[in-house]
Amino acid sequence: MTEITTSELLAELHKAADAVASTAAKFTDEDVKAPSGLPGWTRGHVLAHLAGISNAMARQLEFAARGATVELYDGGQDGRTKAIEMAAGHNADAHRADVQAGLDRALTAFDSLEGDAGWQASIAYRGGVVFDGGLALWRELVIHTADLDAGLGPETWSRRFCEHLFDFLAARVPPGEKLVLQPLGLPPVTLGLGRSTVISGMITDIAAWLAGREPSLGSLRATAAADGVDLPELLPWPAGTPAAGATPSGTPAAR
Repeated sequence: MTEITTSELLAELHKAADAVASTAAKFTDEDVKAPSGLPGWTRGHVLAHLAGISNAMARQLEFAARGATVELYDGGQDGRTKAIEMAAGHNADAHRADVQAGLDRALTAFDSLEGDAGWQASIAYRGGVVFDGGLALWRELVIHTADLDAGLGPETWSRRFCEHLFDFLAARVPPGEKLVLQPLGLPPVTLGLGRSTVISGMITDIAAWLAGREPSLGSLRATAAADGVDLPELLPWPAGTPAAGATPSGTPAAR
């Protein structure tokens, strides 16, 4: 799989932010109260989280520019959870304003990066660097746009994004298991070592399943030794910071 460059990642962040904003622009007050694709969360919860993670990642970059680090969320996991619950019930206009402000702040921070040094500055998120934060925000924006259940589901995910998820979510393969991902019309991708299961289907369905989301095209098939089998159980999302936490029901959040 081809590595994404910093300029390409920046373009993807702008594209993903536009998708979030355009989706939020459609919602009425009743729409934001409706269930999202994440069990236990309304669309308002997802919008509150999108605003929160955008501001949180912006803060990572703002501190990194000063040669400092700071925890992802003010108040840690508890602070994240309280902020989402407090904002989830806002009306549509308030959600739009909060999300747009968060997106603008994050994009300004990423747009302001100068050269490789800026992208390689240390941040607290996963003990990584700004580039890792950019990938994380890309995942958050794209996956949670699908969670808003408003017409931009996993079937709209790009090949590049799906291949990034294959790489990032390889850690979900249990020990002793090997998944041979066989996207239709594309080269196979092997994750893990051990007993082999072939997961075939459209690339977006495979990526959605790996991400703990419902595949939207109904194309997935699992086989082992040429026989049809159930899709294997996956491990939790790669361990990380509170941004990587689950929703109240335990459904994986984007990380």
